[in-house]
Amino acid sequence: MILNKISFFVFCFITTLFFSGCAGTYVPPEVLQWDQETLKVRNLQTRKFDTLDEKKMLSACASLLQDLGFTLEESETELGMMLGTKDRSAEDGGQIAAAVLFAVAFGVALPTDDHQKFRASVITKPSLETNDMVVRVTFQRVVWNTNGQVSTAEALTDPKMYTEFFEKLSKAVFLEAHEI
Repeated sequence: MILNKISFFVFCFITTLFFSGCAGTYVPPEVLQWDQETLKVRNLQTRKFDTLDEKKMLSACASLLQDLGFTLEESETELGMMLGTKDRSAEDGGQIAAAVLFAVAFGVALPTDDHQKFRASVITKPSLETNDMVVRVTFQRVVWNTNGQVSTAEALTDPKMYTEFFEKLSKAVFLEAHEI
């Protein structure tokens, strides 16, 4: 009797492992394909600077991120990488009004956006072929609702944001190079 229970348990355990190992292993081939939009966004996120001094470039990037209100969370100068974040409110008056109307009409409270975190990641890479520094920055946003659930997670691709970032970085690199 005990042997049957143990055998049954082992059978169930092995079956569970077998099926859980098979679940979710299929990746559609088109996931890894780049299209024109991917290249367009990557070009938007990348600029070249006429320097090979990676330390000064990273210093200028760190200063700029801090000036923009980001807190540096991670930095690995040997790899040319840094990550900054900033927290902001995500409350929207229109969304709150709609939730109140819905609650009054149907007696059900809907969660509304509460707070958000912006992330900026910067990667630098010296290009010895062209004697310049390639800088890539990406911006993301994660929004949590009043239930503590993620309601939005997105990459930010507004061209104006990237243009302004690189214009300010150009000025910061100039100031850093001339020690002003």
